Amino acid sequence: MMKTRAFSFLQTITTYTSSLIHNDNPNIRSTFYLSIPILVFSILLSIRWILNKKNPNQQLPPGPRGVPLLGSLPFLDPELHTYFADLVQKFGPIYKLQLGNKLGIVISSPSLAKEVLKDHDTIFANRDVPVAGRAVTYGGQDIVWTPYGPEWRMLRKVCVREMLSNHSMDAVHSLRHKEVRRLVQHIHSKIGSPVDVGEQMFLTILNVITSMMWGGTLKGDGRTKIGADFRQVVSEMTVLLGAPNVSDFFPSLARFDVQGIEKKIHVQFLRFDKIFDSLIEQRLKTEEGEEESSKDFLQLLLKLKDDEDSKVPFTMNHLKSLLMDMVVGGTETTSNTVEWGIAELMNKPETMRKAQEELDRVVGKDKSVEESHLPQLHYLQSVMKEVLRLHPALPLLVPHCPSSSCTVGGYFIPKGSRVFVNVWAIHRDPTIWVNPTEFNPDRFLNGECDFSGNDFKYFPFGSGRRICAGITMAERMVMFELATLVHLFEWNMPSSGKLNLDEKFGIVLKKAEPLVAVPTPRLSDPSLYA
Repeated sequence: MMKTRAFSFLQTITTYTSSLIHNDNPNIRSTFYLSIPILVFSILLSIRWILNKKNPNQQLPPGPRGVPLLGSLPFLDPELHTYFADLVQKFGPIYKLQLGNKLGIVISSPSLAKEVLKDHDTIFANRDVPVAGRAVTYGGQDIVWTPYGPEWRMLRKVCVREMLSNHSMDAVHSLRHKEVRRLVQHIHSKIGSPVDVGEQMFLTILNVITSMMWGGTLKGDGRTKIGADFRQVVSEMTVLLGAPNVSDFFPSLARFDVQGIEKKIHVQFLRFDKIFDSLIEQRLKTEEGEEESSKDFLQLLLKLKDDEDSKVPFTMNHLKSLLMDMVVGGTETTSNTVEWGIAELMNKPETMRKAQEELDRVVGKDKSVEESHLPQLHYLQSVMKEVLRLHPALPLLVPHCPSSSCTVGGYFIPKGSRVFVNVWAIHRDPTIWVNPTEFNPDRFLNGECDFSGNDFKYFPFGSGRRICAGITMAERMVMFELATLVHLFEWNMPSSGKLNLDEKFGIVLKKAEPLVAVPTPRLSDPSLYA
């Protein structure tokens, strides 16, 4: 019945248009030409309504009405995670947002997250690849954006089994130890002076990752400057990856790059691609007689590329995409978590004192933290979990995209929708957590929550097939750096500074203002800082 009315409306417009065209009155014909844009707009809306109208039994989730053509795009808040959380109060834990030509679905409850990430895991295992994501991953050939299938399984296997397994992490223990000691020495050289905590964490993690990947490390006087430049590039890339892009919501306009996002991120991409090409060229020239102990993951990946027996070829673009994932995905997420950890502990001196007492008891006041101590630091593990509850690295995870239409929460979810799982909102839901905005590590002391993704009240690394591949490395690095900084130093704000815990949204959540704090030695033995 409603479709009949829509076709009748179109027929009326056609008849009316024909009568105006053939009218001999010049004023009426002039009016017609002026009304052409309105007529075209009306026709387009009617066609779109007809094409999009679903069976009444296929009811979409509720959501804001938006405006014609643009939908809710004009109303999006830059702090997308809090904007999405606020809409839950009006529309419930599942709602839709029309984003230009794209339909967005926002999930904000544990039961609905379970439906998406576990019950319908295979259907939602794909991505709606943004233009910026495709631009920095050689056409979307990395583990984050590659569609679910044999190619993705091959990349996941390379990451999890070859690069980021417990065995692989144990093999590069000495690299982490060396870089954390270098961090301690650098901070000790700045005693009494303000230190950008996040920047130093980023530098250390960058050195660990580049040492693992290709044996590179930043040393000497240029360490801070080069690392700061790297951090700026990575930060700009993650901001662009998380920015709403007209090209994503109106694919027909993508070739025009209206906001210039593709152009901007391509400039940063070329900087990394040039580095990767240089490193690969050096490795390919390496003599065959090089000792086994000096090999790194780049050599392993080059060997995989040359494996002709592989069912799914591992190409040079795959190789460089994985390097990009490690450098971009592994640095800022981990360094931001440590920065948040120090900031939250500074804001609650009693919690800081509990963490330091545990370190004194497990490590001792005459020793530095070693990775072997970490499993015994139960309170500090709770601190890390609480940091990731309040400030998950990816507040909306990486959006999912159903490969076929399905039902979630009793609502019809069309194929190709962009599905956001607001883990930030779930982690702060007052019906799940007591005093959800309070930083309280004690809530994790019972050991019930972990990072496996099986508990949909707490899953900072995601869940299902697309769960983060780097959990092992992230957990080790966050704990090792956080324990070392809390054990060896006291941290205070500069006399003119005030601690700010505001967030800034991006695909990676960060502090709105960098944490700049003044360190002082906490332990008396000078050899611990050498």
